[in-house]
Amino acid sequence: MRFLLEVSLDDPASERDPAGELGRILRYWAGNLRHYRLAPGDGSAVYDSDHREVGRWRVEDQSA
Repeated sequence: MRFLLEVSLDDPASERDPAGELGRILRYWAGNLRHYRLAPGDGSAVYDSDHREVGRWRVEDQSA
């Protein structure tokens, strides 16, 4: 299986502080990790600090 995370850094929150915003997104996601099975097909939207969708993460089955 493969884990994929895609985040756009073109939103206003990221333009102000790209490293800080990406760090916040990763910390928020990691803090919620226990709520997911992390099985193929799992995934969710990723939001910036202004609560705008800026990406997605997903788990894929590599055998397909």
